[in-house]
Amino acid sequence: MADYSQALKEAYASAPVDQVILDTLEIRHPAFVDDQGNPAAARIVRGYENIFATLEADAPMNPGQQVEFIAVPFDFTLPGFEEGRVPELSITLDNVGRELQGWLEAAASSPQVMEATYRPYLVSDLSGPQMDPPINMLATEVSTDVFQVTIKATMDDVNNWAFPHRLYQPADFPGLIR
Repeated sequence: MADYSQALKEAYASAPVDQVILDTLEIRHPAFVDDQGNPAAARIVRGYENIFATLEADAPMNPGQQVEFIAVPFDFTLPGFEEGRVPELSITLDNVGRELQGWLEAAASSPQVMEATYRPYLVSDLSGPQMDPPINMLATEVSTDVFQVTIKATMDDVNNWAFPHRLYQPADFPGLIR
């Protein structure tokens, strides 16, 4: 379970005018490549201005580096954690730019899974996300129309994991062979 920083907890609780919470999303897929053919990620911030923020040290791409998040109007619903339900993140992106639209079209024709990471930042502290660890999810459904893109993402389906989760194989445990 993710743990919010003390500063973010205070910002949520008291809503001071100088502590604006910046919600960011990073969307990754093997089909997302830059102009040089290198792996890339779509990084967006819900706001009116682009920001440069530092990623956590164990980020999937560009760990510990300062990266740019592009301002895009989007809405999302954070996953709930109800008993018997798989947590689901719902993201709606409005007025998607040409570059992101191209990446999403490339991802749609690929069998590989798209990943999404939610990171909250405070406008006064862009030195790292205010949630440890950030929420990482796998996209299960992507739909587009002329005006918006909707992505539904879930965490691993922990309800259907085997118990015990570890498989005891003879290669790891030679005593199993008689």
